Amino acid sequence: MIERRYENDLKVYVKVEALFYPDGRLMPLAFWWEDGRRYSVDRVTEVCRAASLKAGGIGIRYTCTVLGRQTFLFYEEDRWFMERVRVLDH
Repeated sequence: MIERRYENDLKVYVKVEALFYPDGRLMPLAFWWEDGRRYSVDRVTEVCRAASLKAGGIGIRYTCTVLGRQTFLFYEEDRWFMERVRVLDH
């Protein structure tokens, strides 16, 4: 399989543990951030087709609660990605 490379450093492709239901629903349970840490998804509050305005790309956006904070997890074609938060230098 050929690895696709993208120039946008705000788009982080992640490994995801997900559950496929018999009715076709796909629900993320956990993801691994680029540093190798695993995060459990506490709750999925919304699932819709949407674009990532920060990182670019379009897919199914899962609005998730992780460690009490809201975050977005995107399923784009056959890959999962998240938006990296840009830290401003002061």
